[in-house]
Amino acid sequence: MTAFATPPISPLRISFDPATATIEPTGPILTRRMSDLEGLFADQTEWRRSASGDDPVVYTVTSSPVPELDRELPQSITTILPGDCGGEFHMTKGHQHPDPQGEIYLGLTGVGGLLLFDGERTEWIDMAPGVIGYIPPHWAHRSVNVGDEPYRFLAVYPGRAGHDYQWVLDHGMGARALRSPNGYELAPYESA
Repeated sequence: MTAFATPPISPLRISFDPATATIEPTGPILTRRMSDLEGLFADQTEWRRSASGDDPVVYTVTSSPVPELDRELPQSITTILPGDCGGEFHMTKGHQHPDPQGEIYLGLTGVGGLLLFDGERTEWIDMAPGVIGYIPPHWAHRSVNVGDEPYRFLAVYPGRAGHDYQWVLDHGMGARALRSPNGYELAPYESA
């Protein structure tokens, strides 16, 4: 058996409740309101109106107690509430990992999409309960709720990967998910 330096955390039992899509124990909880999503929606006039008005919660991220440290595998459950801003569906900020690492998302409730962009190519994965979306290293990614109920997914990622939100603001995501008569459509990305 190999000896290790003192591990950052001890073994941990995490319970998942499929009926509520929650984990216990929980770690940090992040709440993103419309005002936190500046520069992301194409219709900046509508974004300003919403952000300065009721400033709704767009999504929350509930993390487990596993820390974002080298060699750890943190987990989180993201809940994106239904809605849109100027016809563009509610979404996460999106990010790229500064230390390129793979990641998986598992759809839990509702319907959504996983938008991926490598700086040249755009990919879309339809997400629903039981679907696993794999995110390869070097791909920026954003989740989108394209339904009428909360969309929840479990993310598992390497703790040292980090989150670069500025990359998405600088480079975009290649496409935008817009409301359409048939549900949603992907439109070419234009800067906000």
